[in-house]
Amino acid sequence: MSGEGDPAAVWRQTRIPVVYRGSRGRPLLVKLPWREDNREWLRNDQHRIPQWNARWKCWETPQSWLDEVVRRIILDFGHTYLIQPYREKEICAPACWNAMGFKCECSCMGMNHGAGIPGEKWHIVSEACAIQWQGRELSCRLLTSAH
Repeated sequence: MSGEGDPAAVWRQTRIPVVYRGSRGRPLLVKLPWREDNREWLRNDQHRIPQWNARWKCWETPQSWLDEVVRRIILDFGHTYLIQPYREKEICAPACWNAMGFKCECSCMGMNHGAGIPGEKWHIVSEACAIQWQGRELSCRLLTSAH
C-alpha cells in the first residue's frame, strides 16, 4: 500500500468520493456521498445501469467508465480518491508521462501520470522501458480540480 493514504481508511470514509479500479475484468467500484439521484448521475445516459453492491456500499460500473467517472466526480464534487493497483518494480516511462487518462500502474503511482515530463529524479533511458515484478500494491491518490 502506498500513495496519499491508507486505501482501507480512504474507502471507509464517506465525505470524499472514492473510485476503486481493481484487476482486469472486475467492475469499477464507486463510492459517492449520499444523494438520492446517485444512480442516475453515475449512469449519465449510458446504456448500462450502475448496480448497487450492498457488501461494499458502493456502485459497480464497467471499468471502461473510469476516465469519464473520475472527470465528472472532480467537476461536481471538486475531488476524489482514486485507488488502483500498481507494480512496485514497474518502471515509469514516457508512455505514462504522456498519458491522457487516469489509469496508471507504474511505480510512480500516478505522480507523473499525464504530466508531460517526469519528476526531476527520472532519467529517460528509452521511449518505452518497462520492468515487471509479480505482486501488486494499491496506489491511493487524491485528485482535485485545478480551479
